Amino acid sequence: MTTVSTPPAARATAAEPPARFRDLLASEWLKLWSLRSTVRAYVLGTLVVLAFNVGATYDRYRYWTEHNAADRADFVAGGIALAYAYTTNAGTLMMLTAGAIGAVAITGEYSTGLIRTTFAAVPARRSVMAAKVCVLTTVMTVFGAVTAALSFWLSQAILARHDAGVSIADPGSSRVVVASALLAPVCGLVGMALGVLLRHGAATVVTVVVVLLVVPLVFADDRHWAAVVDHALPSSAWMRLVDIRYGTGGAGIPFPWTVGGAWTVFALWALGAAAVAVFATHRRDQ
Repeated sequence: MTTVSTPPAARATAAEPPARFRDLLASEWLKLWSLRSTVRAYVLGTLVVLAFNVGATYDRYRYWTEHNAADRADFVAGGIALAYAYTTNAGTLMMLTAGAIGAVAITGEYSTGLIRTTFAAVPARRSVMAAKVCVLTTVMTVFGAVTAALSFWLSQAILARHDAGVSIADPGSSRVVVASALLAPVCGLVGMALGVLLRHGAATVVTVVVVLLVVPLVFADDRHWAAVVDHALPSSAWMRLVDIRYGTGGAGIPFPWTVGGAWTVFALWALGAAAVAVFATHRRDQ
């Protein structure tokens, strides 16, 4: 009696193809907008920043006639209207808002455990984090651009009633708008990078406040070494780009620095934060 063995049926051995990067982008996009709090955060952030800028501008407009003719002439000739296009208080609020949004974008997944599911479905962690960085940068850039453009338009429209406003074609105007627009993605990426390192929402937001808002107060620019540290911070770079005092050669500034240096600081912080967010998760557990 002979036994005839039948070979097992051929099985499909082809491995499942890895997720395409555009699929990861789509997934992160859906994650971002699946929460109602996301839309509320952007809308509320825009309205509050506009309120700061428009409020300060209207206050100047309202009491315009109480200033003497020489002061009003200096206001127009010195382009001081640009200081109202995006005020320091509005910039501080934008840094806090963008940094917090960037932090929550990643710490929220760690707190809920969703990050484990994400990495289990897509083991290529760098690709996942790169997609998160791309989506956050895109949305933050649009958020910052809309807020900066509206702030500039509304503030200058108010001052134009006294023929004191400036146009986007005037010297320094475009730099103020672009720098203020890019403040959002830079701070958002800093928040995300800190969130990847700390993985705790409250701790990350506190650290964001310290890095972006408190440290610049510690390192004043009255001494050279302190000025070097201060100039290396993103908040100080933004202040340099929107500070109209440099239009007069940096009068009254102990250690002036260049526009190119400020743009370089902006770029290095954005690239460094993105690199930390992408690569810091590669050798760590969930």
